[in-house]
Amino acid sequence: MRIGIVILPELPWTEQADLWRRAERYGFDHAWTYDHLSWYGLADSPWGATIPTLTAAATVTSTIRLGTFVASPNYRHPVPFAKEVATVDEISGGRLILGVGAGAGGSGLDATVLGTPVLTPRERHERFVEFTRDLDRLLRFEEPGSDGISFTGDWFTGDRARMVGEPAQRPRVPLAVAADGPRGIRFAAEIADAWITLGHHADSESEWWDGVSQLIARSQDAEAAVGRERPLDRILSLDAGPGYSLASAAKFEDCVGRAAELGFTDVVTHWPRPDGVYAGDERVLDEIAPAAH
Repeated sequence: MRIGIVILPELPWTEQADLWRRAERYGFDHAWTYDHLSWYGLADSPWGATIPTLTAAATVTSTIRLGTFVASPNYRHPVPFAKEVATVDEISGGRLILGVGAGAGGSGLDATVLGTPVLTPRERHERFVEFTRDLDRLLRFEEPGSDGISFTGDWFTGDRARMVGEPAQRPRVPLAVAADGPRGIRFAAEIADAWITLGHHADSESEWWDGVSQLIARSQDAEAAVGRERPLDRILSLDAGPGYSLASAAKFEDCVGRAAELGFTDVVTHWPRPDGVYAGDERVLDEIAPAAH
Protein backbone atom coordinates (compact mmCIF):
# COMPACT_ATOMS: atom_id res chain seq x y z
CA MET A 1 0.00 0.00 0.00
CA ARG A 2 1.36 3.40 -1.02
CA ILE A 3 0.33 6.37 1.11
CA GLY A 4 -0.01 9.97 -0.03
CA ILE A 5 -0.94 13.28 1.55
CA VAL A 6 -2.58 16.46 0.26
CA ILE A 7 -1.06 19.81 1.20
CA LEU A 8 -3.49 22.64 0.52
CA PRO A 9 -1.84 25.66 -1.19
CA GLU A 10 -3.04 28.05 1.50
CA LEU A 11 0.11 29.06 3.34
CA PRO A 12 2.86 31.47 2.26
CA TRP A 13 5.64 29.49 0.58
CA THR A 14 8.05 30.32 3.38
CA GLU A 15 5.80 28.23 5.66
CA GLN A 16 4.48 25.75 3.12
CA ALA A 17 7.90 24.60 1.92
CA ASP A 18 8.57 22.87 5.22
CA LEU A 19 5.40 20.79 4.89
CA TRP A 20 6.56 19.36 1.56
CA ARG A 21 9.99 18.60 3.02
CA ARG A 22 8.39 16.93 6.02
CA ALA A 23 6.09 14.88 3.81
CA GLU A 24 9.17 13.44 2.15
CA ARG A 25 10.95 12.88 5.47
CA TYR A 26 7.90 11.11 6.89
CA GLY A 27 8.17 8.65 4.02
CA PHE A 28 4.96 9.41 2.14
CA ASP A 29 5.01 7.94 -1.35
CA HIS A 30 3.29 10.92 -2.96
CA ALA A 31 2.20 14.43 -2.03
CA TRP A 32 -0.56 16.34 -3.81
CA THR A 33 -2.19 19.73 -3.90
CA TYR A 34 -5.65 20.78 -5.05
CA ASP A 35 -6.00 22.28 -8.51
CA HIS A 36 -8.57 25.00 -7.87
CA LEU A 37 -8.63 28.76 -8.18
CA SER A 38 -10.43 28.81 -4.84
CA TRP A 39 -12.17 26.18 -2.78
CA TYR A 40 -15.56 26.16 -1.06
CA GLY A 41 -15.26 27.11 2.65
CA LEU A 42 -11.80 28.56 2.09
CA ALA A 43 -12.83 30.86 -0.76
CA ASP A 44 -12.06 33.98 1.26
CA SER A 45 -8.69 32.66 2.44
CA PRO A 46 -5.26 32.88 0.76
CA TRP A 47 -4.91 30.25 -1.96
CA GLY A 48 -1.89 29.75 -4.20
CA ALA A 49 -1.76 28.58 -7.81
CA THR A 50 -1.18 24.88 -8.38
CA ILE A 51 1.59 24.72 -10.98
CA PRO A 52 3.91 27.23 -9.27
CA THR A 53 3.30 25.41 -5.97
CA LEU A 54 4.27 22.03 -7.45
CA THR A 55 7.28 23.58 -9.18
CA ALA A 56 8.49 24.98 -5.88
CA ALA A 57 7.75 21.65 -4.16
CA ALA A 58 9.89 19.89 -6.75
CA THR A 59 12.85 22.08 -5.83
CA VAL A 60 12.68 21.35 -2.08
CA THR A 61 12.19 17.57 -2.41
CA SER A 62 14.05 14.86 -4.27
CA THR A 63 12.24 11.50 -4.06
CA ILE A 64 8.55 11.93 -3.24
CA ARG A 65 6.14 11.89 -6.17
CA LEU A 66 4.05 15.04 -6.68
CA GLY A 67 0.56 15.39 -8.08
CA THR A 68 -2.55 17.40 -8.89
CA PHE A 69 -5.61 16.33 -6.90
CA VAL A 70 -7.18 16.95 -9.40
CA ALA A 71 -6.91 19.19 -12.46
CA SER A 72 -10.03 19.84 -14.54
CA PRO A 73 -11.02 21.64 -17.74
CA ASN A 74 -13.12 24.14 -15.77
CA TYR A 75 -10.53 26.84 -16.42
CA ARG A 76 -7.77 25.07 -18.35
CA HIS A 77 -6.95 24.51 -22.01
CA PRO A 78 -4.98 21.34 -22.81
CA VAL A 79 -2.23 23.04 -24.86
CA PRO A 80 -0.78 25.49 -22.28
CA PHE A 81 -1.58 23.09 -19.45
CA ALA A 82 0.32 20.23 -21.09
CA LYS A 83 3.33 22.52 -21.49
CA GLU A 84 3.19 23.43 -17.79
CA VAL A 85 2.79 19.80 -16.72
CA ALA A 86 5.71 18.63 -18.86
CA THR A 87 7.89 21.42 -17.49
CA VAL A 88 7.13 20.59 -13.84
CA ASP A 89 7.79 16.92 -14.58
CA GLU A 90 11.18 17.77 -16.05
CA ILE A 91 12.08 20.03 -13.11
CA SER A 92 11.10 17.28 -10.65
CA GLY A 93 13.13 14.64 -12.43
CA GLY A 94 10.10 12.68 -13.60
CA ARG A 95 8.16 12.62 -10.32
CA LEU A 96 4.84 14.14 -11.38
CA ILE A 97 1.47 12.36 -11.40
CA LEU A 98 -1.26 14.15 -13.33
CA GLY A 99 -4.56 13.70 -11.51
CA VAL A 100 -7.48 14.85 -13.67
CA GLY A 101 -11.24 14.99 -13.25
CA ALA A 102 -14.35 16.43 -14.87
CA GLY A 103 -14.57 19.31 -12.39
CA ALA A 104 -17.48 20.40 -10.25
CA GLY A 105 -20.66 21.66 -11.86
CA GLY A 106 -22.50 24.91 -11.21
CA SER A 107 -21.89 24.67 -7.47
CA GLY A 108 -18.12 24.59 -7.95
CA LEU A 109 -16.32 27.90 -7.60
CA ASP A 110 -14.08 27.16 -10.60
CA ALA A 111 -16.94 26.21 -12.91
CA THR A 112 -18.25 29.69 -13.60
CA VAL A 113 -15.27 31.94 -12.84
CA LEU A 114 -14.56 32.46 -16.56
CA GLY A 115 -18.20 33.13 -17.39
CA THR A 116 -18.78 29.63 -18.73
CA PRO A 117 -22.43 28.55 -18.77
CA VAL A 118 -23.35 25.85 -16.28
CA LEU A 119 -22.92 22.48 -18.02
CA THR A 120 -25.02 19.37 -17.64
CA PRO A 121 -23.32 16.27 -16.21
CA ARG A 122 -23.17 14.79 -19.72
CA GLU A 123 -21.57 17.93 -21.13
CA ARG A 124 -19.00 18.01 -18.34
CA HIS A 125 -18.12 14.36 -19.01
CA GLU A 126 -17.80 14.90 -22.76
CA ARG A 127 -15.63 17.97 -22.23
CA PHE A 128 -13.47 16.03 -19.76
CA VAL A 129 -12.99 13.12 -22.16
CA GLU A 130 -11.88 15.50 -24.91
CA PHE A 131 -9.60 17.41 -22.52
CA THR A 132 -7.93 14.23 -21.27
CA ARG A 133 -7.48 12.68 -24.71
CA ASP A 134 -5.85 15.90 -25.88
CA LEU A 135 -3.50 15.87 -22.87
CA ASP A 136 -2.66 12.24 -23.57
CA ARG A 137 -1.53 13.18 -27.09
CA LEU A 138 0.28 16.36 -26.12
CA LEU A 139 2.31 14.83 -23.30
CA ARG A 140 3.84 12.07 -25.41
CA PHE A 141 7.12 12.35 -27.30
CA GLU A 142 6.93 14.56 -30.37
CA GLU A 143 9.19 13.45 -33.19
CA PRO A 144 11.72 16.13 -34.20
CA GLY A 145 10.75 17.85 -37.41
CA SER A 146 7.05 17.09 -37.05
CA ASP A 147 4.46 19.73 -37.75
CA GLY A 148 3.20 19.77 -34.18
CA ILE A 149 -0.02 18.39 -32.78
CA SER A 150 -3.34 19.59 -34.13
CA PHE A 151 -6.85 18.74 -33.03
CA THR A 152 -10.32 20.21 -33.36
CA GLY A 153 -13.11 19.08 -31.07
CA ASP A 154 -16.36 20.29 -29.61
CA TRP A 155 -14.57 21.94 -26.70
CA PHE A 156 -10.90 22.50 -27.56
CA THR A 157 -8.79 23.29 -30.61
CA GLY A 158 -5.03 23.03 -31.04
CA ASP A 159 -3.20 24.15 -34.17
CA ARG A 160 0.33 22.72 -34.58
CA ALA A 161 0.96 22.75 -30.83
CA ARG A 162 4.52 21.92 -29.86
CA MET A 163 5.66 20.50 -26.54
CA VAL A 164 9.37 20.72 -27.41
CA GLY A 165 11.65 18.28 -25.66
CA GLU A 166 11.63 14.67 -24.60
CA PRO A 167 9.20 13.77 -21.80
CA ALA A 168 10.79 13.07 -18.43
CA GLN A 169 8.64 9.93 -18.12
CA ARG A 170 7.80 7.51 -20.92
CA PRO A 171 5.48 7.33 -22.65
CA ARG A 172 4.21 10.39 -20.75
CA VAL A 173 3.38 11.67 -17.26
CA PRO A 174 1.18 9.05 -15.53
CA LEU A 175 -2.51 9.91 -15.78
CA ALA A 176 -4.72 9.35 -12.74
CA VAL A 177 -8.39 9.80 -13.64
CA ALA A 178 -10.83 10.72 -10.86
CA ALA A 179 -14.26 9.24 -11.52
CA ASP A 180 -17.18 7.84 -9.56
CA GLY A 181 -19.79 7.42 -12.29
CA PRO A 182 -20.04 4.50 -14.74
CA ARG A 183 -18.92 6.47 -17.81
CA GLY A 184 -16.00 8.07 -15.99
CA ILE A 185 -14.82 4.78 -14.50
CA ARG A 186 -14.92 3.08 -17.88
CA PHE A 187 -12.99 6.00 -19.39
CA ALA A 188 -10.36 5.64 -16.67
CA ALA A 189 -10.03 1.96 -17.56
CA GLU A 190 -9.51 2.90 -21.21
CA ILE A 191 -6.91 5.65 -20.92
CA ALA A 192 -5.46 6.05 -17.43
CA ASP A 193 -2.62 4.60 -15.42
CA ALA A 194 -4.52 5.06 -12.16
CA TRP A 195 -8.09 5.60 -10.98
CA ILE A 196 -8.96 8.00 -8.16
CA THR A 197 -12.22 7.73 -6.24
CA LEU A 198 -13.80 9.88 -3.55
CA GLY A 199 -16.70 7.52 -3.04
CA HIS A 200 -20.29 8.71 -3.00
CA HIS A 201 -21.94 11.10 -0.56
CA ALA A 202 -22.97 9.26 2.58
CA ASP A 203 -24.37 10.15 6.00
CA SER A 204 -22.27 7.60 7.87
CA GLU A 205 -18.81 6.12 7.50
CA SER A 206 -20.16 2.58 7.15
CA GLU A 207 -22.42 3.71 4.32
CA TRP A 208 -19.48 5.45 2.63
CA TRP A 209 -17.28 2.36 2.83
CA ASP A 210 -20.10 0.24 1.38
CA GLY A 211 -20.27 2.65 -1.54
CA VAL A 212 -16.50 2.53 -2.03
CA SER A 213 -16.70 -1.27 -2.16
CA GLN A 214 -19.28 -1.06 -4.93
CA LEU A 215 -17.17 1.43 -6.88
CA ILE A 216 -14.04 -0.71 -6.83
CA ALA A 217 -16.08 -3.65 -8.10
CA ARG A 218 -17.33 -1.42 -10.92
CA SER A 219 -13.75 -0.41 -11.72
CA GLN A 220 -12.67 -4.05 -11.91
CA ASP A 221 -15.59 -4.82 -14.23
CA ALA A 222 -14.65 -1.85 -16.44
CA GLU A 223 -11.07 -3.07 -16.72
CA ALA A 224 -12.28 -6.49 -17.81
CA ALA A 225 -14.69 -4.94 -20.31
CA VAL A 226 -11.98 -2.92 -22.06
CA GLY A 227 -9.43 -5.74 -21.89
CA ARG A 228 -6.71 -4.00 -19.89
CA GLU A 229 -3.44 -5.92 -19.71
CA ARG A 230 -2.10 -4.03 -16.68
CA PRO A 231 -4.53 -3.32 -13.83
CA LEU A 232 -5.09 0.29 -12.88
CA ASP A 233 -3.50 1.61 -9.74
CA ARG A 234 -6.47 2.37 -7.47
CA ILE A 235 -6.28 5.50 -5.31
CA LEU A 236 -8.77 6.22 -2.52
CA SER A 237 -9.21 9.67 -0.98
CA LEU A 238 -9.71 8.65 2.65
CA ASP A 239 -11.17 11.99 3.71
CA ALA A 240 -13.95 12.21 1.15
CA GLY A 241 -16.35 10.44 3.50
CA PRO A 242 -17.93 11.72 6.73
CA GLY A 243 -14.81 11.18 8.88
CA TYR A 244 -11.23 12.47 8.91
CA SER A 245 -8.65 9.72 8.59
CA LEU A 246 -6.02 11.49 10.71
CA ALA A 247 -8.31 12.06 13.67
CA SER A 248 -6.01 9.57 15.40
CA ALA A 249 -3.31 7.06 14.50
CA ALA A 250 -5.73 4.20 15.22
CA LYS A 251 -8.32 5.74 12.92
CA PHE A 252 -5.78 6.09 10.13
CA GLU A 253 -4.53 2.53 10.47
CA ASP A 254 -8.12 1.27 10.34
CA CYS A 255 -8.82 3.25 7.16
CA VAL A 256 -5.66 1.99 5.46
CA GLY A 257 -6.50 -1.57 6.43
CA ARG A 258 -10.02 -1.31 5.04
CA ALA A 259 -8.72 0.16 1.78
CA ALA A 260 -6.15 -2.62 1.42
CA GLU A 261 -8.81 -5.29 1.95
CA LEU A 262 -10.88 -3.77 -0.84
CA GLY A 263 -7.94 -3.88 -3.26
CA PHE A 264 -6.71 -0.29 -3.33
CA THR A 265 -3.04 0.20 -4.14
CA ASP A 266 -2.86 3.77 -2.79
CA VAL A 267 -4.62 5.95 -0.24
CA VAL A 268 -4.45 9.71 0.21
CA THR A 269 -5.05 11.69 3.40
CA HIS A 270 -4.84 15.44 4.10
CA TRP A 271 -2.33 17.39 6.14
CA PRO A 272 -3.94 18.35 9.47
CA ARG A 273 -5.15 21.96 9.69
CA PRO A 274 -5.55 24.01 12.89
CA ASP A 275 -9.33 24.30 12.48
CA GLY A 276 -12.19 23.85 10.05
CA VAL A 277 -11.94 21.25 7.31
CA TYR A 278 -9.35 18.52 8.01
CA ALA A 279 -8.81 19.90 11.51
CA GLY A 280 -6.37 17.74 13.44
CA ASP A 281 -3.14 17.45 15.36
CA GLU A 282 0.11 17.30 13.38
CA ARG A 283 1.56 15.01 16.04
CA VAL A 284 -0.51 12.21 14.52
CA LEU A 285 1.84 12.34 11.53
CA ASP A 286 4.70 11.30 13.79
CA GLU A 287 2.67 8.28 14.94
CA ILE A 288 1.64 7.08 11.49
CA ALA A 289 4.93 7.88 9.72
CA PRO A 290 6.25 4.28 9.84
CA ALA A 291 3.17 3.17 7.89
CA ALA A 292 4.12 5.59 5.13
CA HIS A 293 7.34 3.76 4.29
